Amino acid sequence: MDYEGLVALLVFIVPMCFSPGPNNMLCAAHGSQHGFRASIPLTLGMLVGWSSLGLAVGMATVFIEENQEAFLLLTYLGAAYIAYLGYKIAFQAPSTEKETTETERLGFTTGLMLQIVNGKAWVHFLVLMTSWGTLFGTGFVSKVTLVVINATAGYPAVLTWAAFGVGLSKIFSTPEKARILNGLLGLSLFGVAIWISLPH
Repeated sequence: MDYEGLVALLVFIVPMCFSPGPNNMLCAAHGSQHGFRASIPLTLGMLVGWSSLGLAVGMATVFIEENQEAFLLLTYLGAAYIAYLGYKIAFQAPSTEKETTETERLGFTTGLMLQIVNGKAWVHFLVLMTSWGTLFGTGFVSKVTLVVINATAGYPAVLTWAAFGVGLSKIFSTPEKARILNGLLGLSLFGVAIWISLPH
């Protein structure tokens, strides 16, 4: 077992999972508007989508690396979708308790589908699989192990950001302050979309 490689893997995964990105910013925005419990389906969709993407990237790393044009297109589509979500959050009218309906909430499907166009997720798993793909050996089982370790850090991250959003909503408790919070969170998502679309 390469313990130095494992430490380097964790040093990569934990900051990447907890740093601001499409998933975390959306969870903060959703948590602030709908509460922590109502955000659970969204976070579960992210967990399943994120892990499925990780397995897919693990199996297709070589193909993706050889088709940079397709990867670039996917990145721009992801940035556009994240910007759209940011717009919806920024201009959504603040709601009082028990006023929010289920149709206004983002659920499992949104969390799942977001990963397909999540540029940060693709880059994350490309780096993960190309740098540590053989840390636990070769073959499918080694890729699954990496995805499980990643999910162990990633799911607490989105839950933490959802709880952070709930905390913000208590600070911005009046309708006027809630509009400011919605605008700031929406603008943050829009900023993430711009960052994703820029060359790195």
